[in-house]
Parts: sequence; structure tokens; C-alpha cells
Amino acid sequence: MKIKGKLTLRSERAEDLVTIIAQSLAPDNVPGIETIIKDDSVTVFFEGEKVGTILSSVDDYLMNARIAYEILNLKEQTDFHVSSL
Repeated sequence: MKIKGKLTLRSERAEDLVTIIAQSLAPDNVPGIETIIKDDSVTVFFEGEKVGTILSSVDDYLMNARIAYEILNLKEQTDFHVSSL
């Protein structure tokens, strides 16, 4: 039996933040995971044979999305200036 799940991410800055996160995580998608980016959201579809596998995949995805989100926010909060000597 196939088990399916769907995770939708939205942000006020969806075109920026959510798209960047989804694109950065997409290379790690294993068979059974599909990412669809639309105007104001990103939807990730999960499919597998076991509930535990789906839950693990969703957990991993959310953890990595949170890390990417924190990195992007850190970048915005930090103002780096490079000056030549």
C-alpha cells in the first residue's frame, strides 16, 4: 500500500525565502519526494510504503528547511563589508 503525504510551505516573502529553501533542498529529494514551486508556496509530496519512512522523510525535510531558513535570516541580519587594503 502506498502512503502519501503533502507538506506546504508559505511565507510573506514566498517568492524569495520559500523558493530558495525548496531549491536548496531539492537535490536531496529521494525517490518518492517531489517538490512543486508555485507563486506563493512550495508543496512537497511524499510517497512511500511505510508510515515510519514518510515521517522520517518529513522530519528530515523540516529540519533542513529550518536550517536553511536560519542561514538566510542570519545572512540578512549580518552586514558584511569587504574593503581592499
